[in-house]
Amino acid sequence: MLMVATIGCDRVTKRMAADFLGEAAPRSFMNDTVRFQYAENTGGFLGLGAGWPAEARTAVFVVGNGLLLIGAIVFAIRSRWSGTALVGSALFVAGGASNLADRIARGSVVDFMILSLGPWRTGIFNVADMAIMLGMALVARSFWGRAR
Repeated sequence: MLMVATIGCDRVTKRMAADFLGEAAPRSFMNDTVRFQYAENTGGFLGLGAGWPAEARTAVFVVGNGLLLIGAIVFAIRSRWSGTALVGSALFVAGGASNLADRIARGSVVDFMILSLGPWRTGIFNVADMAIMLGMALVARSFWGRAR
């Protein structure tokens, strides 16, 4: 259920970003702490690889991502993860799968959020990216908690 909700939320917010932000100027809230701005990312995290040839991007960001997600699922099942680790892996896989669906269907991923706090500003991202990062943090936290 968590995976379906994560993918659904990502798909809906990306669609809304395309509909409402696609041709519009960026929208800023709370003194530019939150900014909504439409972007299509043909690269990976923070645009890494966006300038690569299409074949290289496909190999890394479609085939490689697909294999990584399959590996994560197999590893979580074989390791019999539960609790925080299982929730984290579900978020990681759901976010990765939703971004992978974009890459397969569009050749790019829709990004639309930027956060800032004082001089610190994130790169542009989407809900799937948040799920991936939160999932990784939960998996890491579940293992750090065991090591003590």
